[in-house]
Amino acid sequence: MADHQEQSSYPPPDDQKMSEMKQQPVDEDGELSVQSGSDLANAQLDPAKERKLLLKLDVNFVPIIMFAYLTCFLDRGNIGNVKVAGMPEDIGASTEQWSTAVSIFYATYVTFETPLAMLMKKVTPRLMLSVICVVWSLTTIFTGFVNSVGGLYASRLVLGACEAGLFPCLNLYISMVYRREEQAKRVSYLMSCAALSGAVGGLLAYGLLQMDGVAGKAGWRWVYIIEGLFSIVIAVWIWFGLPTDPATAYFLNDEEKWMMQVRREQSRRYLGPDKFDWKEFRIEMRDPKLYLSAAIQFCQDIMLYGFSTFLPAILRSMGYNTLQSNALTVPVYIWGVISFTALAWWADRITRFAPFLIGANIISIIGYILLLAVKTNEAVRYFATYLCVVGCYLGPGINLAWLNVNVAPHHRRSTAVGVQQSIANTAGIVAGQVYRSSPYVLGNAFSLGAVCLSQLLVLTKTLYLKRQITVKERIAEGEEDKRKVTHGDRAVDYKYFY
Repeated sequence: MADHQEQSSYPPPDDQKMSEMKQQPVDEDGELSVQSGSDLANAQLDPAKERKLLLKLDVNFVPIIMFAYLTCFLDRGNIGNVKVAGMPEDIGASTEQWSTAVSIFYATYVTFETPLAMLMKKVTPRLMLSVICVVWSLTTIFTGFVNSVGGLYASRLVLGACEAGLFPCLNLYISMVYRREEQAKRVSYLMSCAALSGAVGGLLAYGLLQMDGVAGKAGWRWVYIIEGLFSIVIAVWIWFGLPTDPATAYFLNDEEKWMMQVRREQSRRYLGPDKFDWKEFRIEMRDPKLYLSAAIQFCQDIMLYGFSTFLPAILRSMGYNTLQSNALTVPVYIWGVISFTALAWWADRITRFAPFLIGANIISIIGYILLLAVKTNEAVRYFATYLCVVGCYLGPGINLAWLNVNVAPHHRRSTAVGVQQSIANTAGIVAGQVYRSSPYVLGNAFSLGAVCLSQLLVLTKTLYLKRQITVKERIAEGEEDKRKVTHGDRAVDYKYFY
C-alpha cells in the first residue's frame, strides 16, 4: 500500500522541471492530468526531508488547530464552572431550566454539524473557521450580560450552531494535510485540548470568579466576557495563519511544495476529487462502519459531556466550596491530558484502536463504580474522577480517528465524520437531562451503563472489520468479487485497521 511502503531517496526536480509541472494540463475538476499525476504518485521522497516537512507542518498548523479547539471547549464548557458560582440564581433558572440550557446547545450543534462539514472545502477552511469563531466569541461575550433564562437559551442555541462546524472541519483539514498513518496523532491533539480546556477553564474560573463585584458585575459574568475576548484573538490567528490550500502554504519553499504535491497524489485514492459526488454520499450512508462508529461515539460522548460539564458540580456535591470545586478540576484534567496523549501516541505508533478503547473504558468503569458505591470517603470519590477521565477523552478521540482511517475518499469520509458527529452529539442532550441534582447518582449510573454498552459495540465493530479484511483477502487470492462497491475504502488493496 502506497501510504505504508518505505520511501527511498528521490531527488526533487530542478527549477525547469518544477516549472514544467506547474504548467501541466488540468482536468475539469482542476486536478493534474493523468500523466503528470502518475509521475508525482510514482515519485519517492527522501525520508529525512519528509520528516523535516512534517515538523514544519506541525509547527505552523498544530498550534492554530489546538488553540481553536481549546477555545471552543472553553466557551461551551464554562456553563459548568458558572453553575457553582451563582449564575442560575442570578438569572432565576430552576434546576430543570438549567438542565435544558445545557441540553439545548446540542439541538443546533447536531443540526448544523453535517452541512458545515460538507461545505468546508467549497467555502474554504480559513473563511468558515474564522467566521464561526468570531460569531461564537461574540456570543460568549454577550452571555456575560444575560439577565434571564430566555437570554441563556438564545446564546446556547447560537453557540451550538457555530461550534458545530469546528471539530469536523478541523478533522477534515488534518486529513488534507497528513497521510492516513499520520492523522491519529494529530486528531489526538484535538482531544488533548478538550481535556486541557477543563484544566484551563478551572484555572480561569478560579481567578475570574474572584473579580466578583468588579465594575458592579458578578464573577460568573467576567468568566464569559474574558473567555469570549480570548476567542476573538484565536479567530484572527485562524484567518492569517491557516492557508486555504495546505500544499501551497506560505511557509513552504518550492521543494516542500513539490513534496506536498507528491504526498497528495500518493494519497489521491484516499482523498478523491474535490468535486462533490452524491454517489459517494449514498455509498457512505449505507456503510455499517459509520453506524457502529456513531453508536460507539454516542456512548462515549455521554460520559464526555456529563463529566466535562458537571465535574465542578460533582465536586461541589462532595462538600467543597465554589472556588475549591473549580480548582480541584485542574489536576484531574491535567491527568486526562497526560493519559490521553500517552495512549493516543501508542495507538498511533502501532496503528491499533480497539484495544485502547476497551482498556481505557475498563479504567473509567472502575471509576464510576467507585463514585456510585462509595458514599462517605470523599478522598476515594475524588480519586475516582482520575479514573473516569482516562476513557472520557481517549474514547471519543480514538474512535473518530478509527473511523477516519477506514473511510475513503474525501467526500465519503466527510459524510462519515459529519453524520457520526451529528448522531453522537445528541448525547449532550441526554447528559444535560440525567445530570440534574446532587449527588448526581442518575447521571453517573447512566454514564457507567453507556461505557459498558460501548465496550460491546467496539467488539462488534472489530469483528465486522476482521470479516471485511478476510473478504478482501479471498478476493485478492482469486475469489470472484460480487460486491457492488469496489473503489475507495472498499478497494481490495485498501487496508482496514482495528
